[in-house]
Amino acid sequence: MNYPQVPISAVASFINGFPFKPDDWGHEGYPIIRIQNLTDPKKVSNRTNKKVPDKYLVTKGDILVSWSATIDIFEWDREDSLLNQHIFKVVFDYKRIDKEFFKLAIRKTIEELSKFAHGATMKHIIKGDFDKHKIPLPPLDDQKRIAHLLGNVERMIAQRKQHLQHLDDLLKSVFLDMFGDPVRNEKGWKKRPFDDLLLGIESGSSPKCEARVAEQGEWGILKLGAVTGCVFKEGENKALPHDVKPQMKDEVRKGDLLFSRKNTYELVAACVYVFDTRPKLLLPDLIFRFVFKNDAKINPIYMWKLLTSSSQRAKIQTLASGAAGSMPNISKANLRKASLPVPPFELQNQFAAIVEKVEGLKSRYQQSLTDLQNVYDALSQKAFKGELDLSRVKGMHLAF
Repeated sequence: MNYPQVPISAVASFINGFPFKPDDWGHEGYPIIRIQNLTDPKKVSNRTNKKVPDKYLVTKGDILVSWSATIDIFEWDREDSLLNQHIFKVVFDYKRIDKEFFKLAIRKTIEELSKFAHGATMKHIIKGDFDKHKIPLPPLDDQKRIAHLLGNVERMIAQRKQHLQHLDDLLKSVFLDMFGDPVRNEKGWKKRPFDDLLLGIESGSSPKCEARVAEQGEWGILKLGAVTGCVFKEGENKALPHDVKPQMKDEVRKGDLLFSRKNTYELVAACVYVFDTRPKLLLPDLIFRFVFKNDAKINPIYMWKLLTSSSQRAKIQTLASGAAGSMPNISKANLRKASLPVPPFELQNQFAAIVEKVEGLKSRYQQSLTDLQNVYDALSQKAFKGELDLSRVKGMHLAF
């Protein structure tokens, strides 16, 4: 069955927030909902006693869409508040559209409109684009079944993400328990200059590449995104042109410890350990590879977790320099001077063994998450096209 397509404005209206000014802010009155309060619920809200029309009041359960910079949908779950500009309050016709189905439709709308978002620096979606964008409008019972099915998959996806976060938190806790904070060094480990541990710091080159990911069998050069999240992502690469000869010495290998020497202040000094990698990937000039002396007694997995611990990374980031308006850069010379705690080699190895076990578990969870996201995308496409048999959805059980 093909569901009728209607513009969103036929079932909902989008109310932009009030343009509060800093002079309106205070410590009393209604909280003001800014984008930062949606993306981080822990952020303290500014408050105001300014009198504004009732349409800007947001109560628990209201649907909000941030349409500038961070483009996303949220359901408000806190005290009554007033809406700031750059956020829409969405008022929908509950007699024609189920709330949970409508949230799915809005999320899909945002996904589609974000591809064509306006603005060179701060992306945004204008109200007119929302109003005229068409969504499917199944019968109300079908809407509820679709929302039930996709909601189940969404909850499973959220659960997998939570599992992954818990494992990351576990490793941080184990590191602190075994080694303490590396900057405060409460356990009194001997500190050594990084230079004493290193045989060398290697980096590659960055010729002009194809604007696509390298295919299997092709040579590619890593992008900064391969290390930015402190987890190695081999898919973040660009294909090397066929007329450019690869430098074999720059090929990334299993067991490498890689480090971003240049990026924004928040992202510079990202570090990854390469547990595995496809062949024919090369280092760019913006990523270092650390090579340790054979007698340094350094486990690279320990060094990875040391350099990505919050306090140690923040200290390393202070080594970055650069002219105003440019991305900060950490030179080899400055990096070599860094003083790092070196616990007993046996203790490093014990920790590394724990990390490898946890990373193996994370890998399985990550694959499950990827599978679930693929299932969600496929079901969503079919559901919105009316291609699913929804008669047995209530009893459907998915297991991953």
